[in-house]
Amino acid sequence: MNSSFQNIINSEKPVLIDFFATWCGPCKMLAPILKEVKDSLGEKVSIIKIDVDKNQELASMQQVRGVPTMMLYQNGKQLWRQSGVLSKDEIIKIITDRSN
Repeated sequence: MNSSFQNIINSEKPVLIDFFATWCGPCKMLAPILKEVKDSLGEKVSIIKIDVDKNQELASMQQVRGVPTMMLYQNGKQLWRQSGVLSKDEIIKIITDRSN
């Protein structure tokens, strides 16, 4: 997963990574919000969901301590990171303000 993770985050298009767990209540609240973000931004962003229970090594390498944790990457650089649930408008603003 690590080499494919590198390929994903090296994209010229902004990539929002959502580290989540199936048992996590806030993660379940965030899922429909991320769908709305994708519906609003369309092809301007990729949203990738990564289950921490199925990808423990990657979550550990990325120092994910709590879920949900979102990270925004573009061209291999981490532009933003936060744990917890944000609103659709907050996430869209972060993506548009921090990416090229």
